[in-house]
Amino acid sequence: MPKVVAPPQAEGLDGSAGEPGPTVCSAVTATLSKELGVAVAAKPFSWNDGGLPALDLCTLVLEGRTVTVGVSALPKQPDSLDRLSAGAGTPELLPELGPDARISSSRVVFSVDDRAVRVLSTGGINRQPAGIDRAKAVAIAQAVRAVVPKQLRAARQSDSTCQLATAEAERFVGALVQLRRDYRVNGALTCIWGTVDATISIVESFHPDSIPEAIQTPPPRPAPIGRPGYYLPEQGELVFRQGRRVVRVTGLTNPPREIPLQTLLDVVGPLMPLFIR
Repeated sequence: MPKVVAPPQAEGLDGSAGEPGPTVCSAVTATLSKELGVAVAAKPFSWNDGGLPALDLCTLVLEGRTVTVGVSALPKQPDSLDRLSAGAGTPELLPELGPDARISSSRVVFSVDDRAVRVLSTGGINRQPAGIDRAKAVAIAQAVRAVVPKQLRAARQSDSTCQLATAEAERFVGALVQLRRDYRVNGALTCIWGTVDATISIVESFHPDSIPEAIQTPPPRPAPIGRPGYYLPEQGELVFRQGRRVVRVTGLTNPPREIPLQTLLDVVGPLMPLFIR
């Protein structure tokens, strides 16, 4: 069964490409630079990971190290912090950030009002030389906590192209979608539809090497779409190349369940004229 984790992010969505505009990260750079005594910069773009909970993400850079800040795009659920802490070792409580806050070897997870927040150090916490130390991680989290209420984004952000597939996406989630995150990255389209317990996404890229599954042994199950195309039931994912484009369709549910191939084909079907032009 697919695990309730974020699907692979769109090519280039590492903070160097994505949506422009003010973010949680840009709101804390001056405060952190003064408090930490080092230059703290925010990359100028943001994205959404389409996971459960789905996070609006941005990137901070300090001393050559990157820290990704994620704020849940929908109100948190009783298990949101547990899900954001999963896979990072045994967390410790962090009372400085609230009774439910916790810190582990790579992240700080806490609540702000009705949102769940994750501060993730790609190099780890207290892991030298690549990571940041605990004091910096806590200071970043405290600065983020102070600005989140003023930086929340509207739940719905729609693109007219993605709208073509909304009826099929709602059939998958079994309800009217609460979350929309549609945007273009260097011309490539990302569509995300979601509720608190299901998301489905379509992510387009123009990178010829963006189907690493093609070199797996044994190869993934073929899909009746694209050249090549694969169905990955363990990830709830369909990936295929259509001309210059590579398209990933990913479904996630809580609790996890198998996503049929036909469901993924139905969701992407209305957008196929875009990908084959």
